[in-house]
Amino acid sequence: MNLNATLFFQMIVFFVLAWVTMKFIWPPLTRAMDDRRQKIADGLAAADKGKADLAQAQARINLIEANAKNDNHARMVEAEKQAASIIEQARREAESEKARILAQAQQDAAQEVQRARDSLRADVAVLAIKGAQQILQREVDAKAHAELLDQLKAQL
Repeated sequence: MNLNATLFFQMIVFFVLAWVTMKFIWPPLTRAMDDRRQKIADGLAAADKGKADLAQAQARINLIEANAKNDNHARMVEAEKQAASIIEQARREAESEKARILAQAQQDAAQEVQRARDSLRADVAVLAIKGAQQILQREVDAKAHAELLDQLKAQL
């Protein structure tokens, strides 16, 4: 066997094998590794995006909760103000109604006192006439002495 021929054939087989490997085996392997690398990178990017979305959602939740608390507090304050306003308005209306009823009662009492005075004056005038009639032993004509009777009522 010739060492040079063996060495030469081994070199040719090596180069053919290297060429076949580089032409048919190596590209699918590198493509598979690149695809795998891309899937891993996409997965990591999706995980980072998910974390960012989660943080954003949590921030929005906190903001919504804070707004809800503030809105609820504002509504409660507004309701308290409205209740106080309604109570104050009711109090004013009650005072106004009390004053109106009191004024009406005073007016009614004054009218009743005036009617009682007028009635007493008429009764006193009748009694005075009867007393004068008995003293004079004669009848006094009420129609003839109407002016005198009116003056007597006014004096009483």
